Amino acid sequence: MMAADSDPESEVFEITDFTTASEWERFVSRVEEVLNDWKLIGNNSSKPPEKGEYTSGTWEEKTQDINFADFKFSVTHHCLKQESEEGEGKEEPEEDAFPTAMQDLLCMNNDFPPRAHCLVRWYGMREFVVISPGANCEAVISESKCNLLLSSISISLANTGCQVPMFVQIQQKWRRMYHGECQGLGVRTDFEMVHLRKVPSQYNHLSGLLDIFKSKIGCPLTPLPPINIAIRFTYVLQDWQQYSWPQQPPDFDALLGGEVGGVEFGKLPFGACEDPISELHLATTWPHLTEGIVVDNDVYSDLDPLQAPHWSVRVRKADNPTCLLGDFLTEFFKLCSKKESTEEILGRGPVEEEGKDDISHALSKLTEPTAVPIPKLSVSNMVHSARKRIRRHRRVDESPLSNDVLNSILLYLFPDAAIDKSSSENSESKASQLNTDGKPEEKESDDYNLYNQLKSAPSDSLTYRLALCVCLVNFYHGGVRAVAHLWQEFVLEMRYRWENNYLVYGLASGPPDLRCCLLHQKLQMLNCCIERKRARDDGRKMAEGGKERERGRERKVSGATGTENGRLGPESAEMGREVSPGKSWDSWSDSEGEDEFFECLSDTEEMKEAGSTDGEKGGAKVAKPDGRLHPHGKLTLLNSQEPLYIPVTQEPAPMTEDLLEEQSEVLAKLGTSAEGAHLRARMQSACLLSDMESFKAANPGCTLEDFVRWYSPRDYVEEEVVDENGDTVVRGDLSARMKIPGNMWMEAWATAKTTPARRQRRLFDDTKEAEKVLHYLAVQKPADLTRHLLPCILHAAILKEKEEESVEDILSVRKAIQQATSHASKLLRHPSPDYKKLEDVITQLIAVETVIARSRSLKAKFGIGKAEQGDNAEDLERFVSSLLEEPEVSVIGAGRGPAGSIIHKLFVSAQRLADYSSDEAALLAPLDEDTGRGGGADDKKPMGGASVPDFPPPAGREILLRTCVPRPAPYSKALPQRLFCVLMREDFRLAGAFSSDTSFF
Repeated sequence: MMAADSDPESEVFEITDFTTASEWERFVSRVEEVLNDWKLIGNNSSKPPEKGEYTSGTWEEKTQDINFADFKFSVTHHCLKQESEEGEGKEEPEEDAFPTAMQDLLCMNNDFPPRAHCLVRWYGMREFVVISPGANCEAVISESKCNLLLSSISISLANTGCQVPMFVQIQQKWRRMYHGECQGLGVRTDFEMVHLRKVPSQYNHLSGLLDIFKSKIGCPLTPLPPINIAIRFTYVLQDWQQYSWPQQPPDFDALLGGEVGGVEFGKLPFGACEDPISELHLATTWPHLTEGIVVDNDVYSDLDPLQAPHWSVRVRKADNPTCLLGDFLTEFFKLCSKKESTEEILGRGPVEEEGKDDISHALSKLTEPTAVPIPKLSVSNMVHSARKRIRRHRRVDESPLSNDVLNSILLYLFPDAAIDKSSSENSESKASQLNTDGKPEEKESDDYNLYNQLKSAPSDSLTYRLALCVCLVNFYHGGVRAVAHLWQEFVLEMRYRWENNYLVYGLASGPPDLRCCLLHQKLQMLNCCIERKRARDDGRKMAEGGKERERGRERKVSGATGTENGRLGPESAEMGREVSPGKSWDSWSDSEGEDEFFECLSDTEEMKEAGSTDGEKGGAKVAKPDGRLHPHGKLTLLNSQEPLYIPVTQEPAPMTEDLLEEQSEVLAKLGTSAEGAHLRARMQSACLLSDMESFKAANPGCTLEDFVRWYSPRDYVEEEVVDENGDTVVRGDLSARMKIPGNMWMEAWATAKTTPARRQRRLFDDTKEAEKVLHYLAVQKPADLTRHLLPCILHAAILKEKEEESVEDILSVRKAIQQATSHASKLLRHPSPDYKKLEDVITQLIAVETVIARSRSLKAKFGIGKAEQGDNAEDLERFVSSLLEEPEVSVIGAGRGPAGSIIHKLFVSAQRLADYSSDEAALLAPLDEDTGRGGGADDKKPMGGASVPDFPPPAGREILLRTCVPRPAPYSKALPQRLFCVLMREDFRLAGAFSSDTSFF
């Protein structure tokens, strides 16, 4: 024995553990775990659902994945969320109450819900669990596997005491085949399904389906309890042709007809190009019938849709109908991704070389002694001859925009060009009048101020109109090439206006508005330059005699805005490299060599004056006051009794946001060292130095204290003191910050020369800034231009949709427009917007346009807005707006109500069109409403074609049979039985729920 025990082989033997669970048992226990986790144990009896609650209520879903061996299943719990009444929980459910699902089988409040899970429609339940194969798993098709799953859920329900019905999805997923079970105390319901491609002829009517139902429940009672029947027939109206789609395409000939002002250019097109409503589905319902009341067999049917007590309608919307505004926006947006420059698109060719020869030739003429009329050599004339040459060299077929189109666009953009330029004063007054001629009450409106939110441009501005033209030209006149051509012409026009001192039309005066897009700011900057240049030229013309010159200068300056106000505003900070206020500051200026070119001296007399004034800066003799505006109240200079004069000062330099950013970068790079801080202060006080020089010129013999009293009164502190004679006098002194050693103000005051504003170096070099703007415009590629103008186009689209919505008055659309606006404003406030997200905004706007188009389509079809509606107009409008918002709308009065009679006529005319050729249909006499005839499934056209049924055969028929009978034995409990039948052309489905008593059988 010992030897045998120590034998190593005898120690190795196989142990079979019969307690180890099989995969199937593990699966069953996992299902039970899930039911326990979700607390679906026991009977949670609750009140019957309200009418329509399945559609209006909220359905909740939760899902968990479980495995059967390596096969994945997902378990999903569907439940209608119901507010439980207070105190309801206290009531104990009856000992032998049916499970909630069984009660729901008989409840009639939610038959045929328009929007619900298919099991809710077929079985009327408000809570159930479905086990279906995982996403990438094949369907459960073999019978043995189906039975295994059914037995699994049966065991799980029995073990847990769960009274929620459970289903397993079998067969291919598209077939939507479910088998299931529900267990209660001593009762069980089996859910079974039949699905065929064709409807068997013997079951193609009510009587055949009643036979199936009766044989299935096999009720042993001889007088069978009454069977409750609900029937719904659905008719589809596809042919809406007799009501042509009301969208009128825009009249593009009129758009470009070249009317003065080109009024139509400012309008974006709107609406769908095809009918956005493709079908109308009419559901006629008989909700409560009993066997024997109605006859429906293979020979005859009572089920006439006109007699149905309940009608409801739903519309099928066309998927993504083509919409005009949407197409415009999409095509415009595509330009953002183009890479080519304007030259690459339009081609350079020999144009450039010839232009060069011409210009050099023109310059050589300057050196020749022959008399040449100067205007012929101006840059603007060069531009115009260049423009002619560009056109001449571009072959006719190459020129993207025809002259007619181009001229009407330019006339729309620049209406002031229509004013005769020869009477320049008259034209200017008209142009400036046009410039500021916005309707004041409009300017206060939210719509007008929308540009603040979107960082676009005001809707009466040139930039906004340019955006509309670019969008139109891109869509109808040759895409990116046409855009490049228009932009080239626009830039040439800008240069022409700068050269000839014509203000740019359609821009608010004043410095660039930083709330607008950068392109708008650039155009405003150009206008500022033109204004300054003209003011300077006017000053020169007026400087012809001492007094006249002085008067003229005062007039000029008092006309300028904000001489005294805002002296220390943010605009006063100017980029260091562009400012050289005095010789001692030249060390940090790189524009020294340009002094002579940019100097604003009017004539030789002033040159001499300038020289003499400079000579007097030692203070040997008091200079003659110069550049005075008006006395500053009753103040006098501290060192003399002379009144203190406010000087004529230079305007601070206007800035666009990119310049401000550039300047702040330069200032930031100077660092925090003492030297950097000093240099930064100097750069920022260029405006201060200029004003000090003007003040010294206007008030000879003044001190820094005098300047501070005018410029920064808070820095001049006055207090009452008693002097040596005992009298109380007011004494003033500089504030503490002004007395700090090395103070910037003191240093600047010491440096400042006595120079009136007109002879100072300009703080704002309009020539240089204008050339910068023109260069900036010239180098913009079409894609850059589109990016600049995109906010304006979105702005225009939102305004257009608001305008269209105000006609229709659709609440959901109003909300959608608000959402799109706030979404767009968040994105566009960003310096470099996310273009992918901006595409989502365009999608939102297209959705809004589609809804408005649908509303119009339905209104046209239901004749809303026509005189003959009379009293019913309001009901019809309400009906149409409900159709847009809700999945299914009840027709008040069924076939006899105002909407019902219109729907009936629509079906009748569609039937007649389908039955006859169009010529014959036109000759048909109006059809009398033959209420006896109906659109039953087997209505045949009588021989000889004397009459056409009003309705086509129904596209779908749903029949719901219910009863409560004892099963399986006569002494069993009476339990709910239900059969839902769907009969369609290529789909036949029976969904049955049959309950049986498991205690007494």
